[in-house]
Amino acid sequence: MSAATIRRLIVIGLIALWEILPRAGFIPELFLPSLSSTLAAGWNEAGEYAPALAVTLYEVAISMTFACGGGILLGAVVGSLPRPRILIMPMVSSLYAVPLVILYPVFTVWLGIGSESKIAFASIYGFLPTMLATAAGIQTIDPQLLLAARSMGATLSQRLVRVIIPAAIPTVLSGLRVGGALVIVGVVVSEMLISSAGIGYLISRYRTILDSPHVFAGVLLVLAMAIAFNAAIKWIERKAAIWQTGTHAGQTAVEEIAPAALQPVT
Repeated sequence: MSAATIRRLIVIGLIALWEILPRAGFIPELFLPSLSSTLAAGWNEAGEYAPALAVTLYEVAISMTFACGGGILLGAVVGSLPRPRILIMPMVSSLYAVPLVILYPVFTVWLGIGSESKIAFASIYGFLPTMLATAAGIQTIDPQLLLAARSMGATLSQRLVRVIIPAAIPTVLSGLRVGGALVIVGVVVSEMLISSAGIGYLISRYRTILDSPHVFAGVLLVLAMAIAFNAAIKWIERKAAIWQTGTHAGQTAVEEIAPAALQPVT
């Protein structure tokens, strides 16, 4: 039996237990409503969940752009330049160890309780691991790649786009997976703390009135977002498999990367 089949059987078993245990009375419905009642609650209130999901997806998309895009670019710059790496990396590593959720009230004071504070908080929450992973990934690049690019006259921007980021893609994607997941968590948690819209707001509102089916309906939507994001990262990993650093495919790509560094960056 393959690993994929075993995983599917585990998922099916968990889904069956989710339906059976509350129905049989082994778990109180207040603590864990059955799957069918959870799905029914979400379907019956689709007119409420759909706009909330749209708000959350908007905040997640904008935050992903700042967190992941900015984290990759700045991490590539910091990781490829010795002096900025020595100065900045220890500070960023120390800041990453701080539970940033305690800073969310500061964002609400500065930006209010609208989407702006959620986007700012989630962007920083996901930015740090993405930047750290990218900067660390730069250190795993074969020096011959950079030497070939420099010897052919590639500028810093050309080396970043044509050599450094592609060669560091495996580590970058690992950081992107963590950073993107933290962006989703940051948006939902901030909506639960102080908000008037979004899936997190609905989860918090229904929690206060002990409406477990509607709470878990919101949780399912958050879980669906996380699964979709993880599937997107896996798809990117398959497409970028040629750039696996340290593998034969990565070494074979040297001949393509170095000449491409001379092409103008568009």
